[in-house]
Amino acid sequence: MRNKESTKQLLYDLENRLLQPEVRHSREELEKLLAEEFVEFGSGGRIYNIQSIIEELAKESNVRISMTDFEMVSLASNVALVTYRAVYSEGEGEPAHHSLRSSIWKLAGDTWQLIFHQGTPTSPT
Repeated sequence: MRNKESTKQLLYDLENRLLQPEVRHSREELEKLLAEEFVEFGSGGRIYNIQSIIEELAKESNVRISMTDFEMVSLASNVALVTYRAVYSEGEGEPAHHSLRSSIWKLAGDTWQLIFHQGTPTSPT
């Protein structure tokens, strides 16, 4: 693994890409970022694999999602856990939804891919 700070910045950038509407609506981009064995435990209690999350995100409106409190822990030389708080908003005047997020990324060759993600609803603070 590269040095911790550069890996943390790279994973922050990748995680942030996954929050952008143009990436969330792109099968091609998602297939690059998500590993074949990807699993997500959604904040609503549903379990997704790579195909079901791609289908679900294609139907999503252009939401705004922001991250705070981003942290990274190295689990192995090629595996990292990231955690952060997310704020999800569907538009002006709509209530914001807050969640705690965790993702496990693996380094395959020279490419990081997301293998696990979980969202847990939480209060704003």
